[in-house]
Amino acid sequence: MTKRNEKSIRGPFDRLTKEQQTLIRIDFEGNQSNATIAPKLGLKSSDTVSRWRAKKWYELGLADYTQRAIKTTLKRKALNAIQELLNAKSEMVRLQAANTLLKMAGMLSDNDTPELMQAKIRKANADARVAEARAKSMEDNGQDVEMLLDKLMDKVTEEDKKNGPRQSSDS
Repeated sequence: MTKRNEKSIRGPFDRLTKEQQTLIRIDFEGNQSNATIAPKLGLKSSDTVSRWRAKKWYELGLADYTQRAIKTTLKRKALNAIQELLNAKSEMVRLQAANTLLKMAGMLSDNDTPELMQAKIRKANADARVAEARAKSMEDNGQDVEMLLDKLMDKVTEEDKKNGPRQSSDS
């Protein structure tokens, strides 16, 4: 693969000149005046820095560079900070840190609560029992019972939609 093809596969930041990439790095790291930045880029006028920031390539390059920085350096720093919080004195801080790590790992969503997780488990267990009953009834009685079970499940689903899920006595 040629260098030209390799660059076309990479992101917008990689397609920029060395000077343009330097501007984006400087801007990402902190605020500096155009007059301070221009000589670092080999530019005669600070107006050029302003014009470059107004270009579409600047916006795309900065977004690409920011995303990379977050995925690499900043993500590691964030994970290290969260890991330290797992040892905090406050139980609430430890719980939040653990939740954050589980969410980042895809093991927990923003909508998950202990009650919702219990409801999901109850539903999965009920679905499994219905499937077992359906299989057994088909063996014993044929299609008629399967149709009855389907009607029963439809009715339960409709009631749940109207009234919300039923609360079990163990919650």
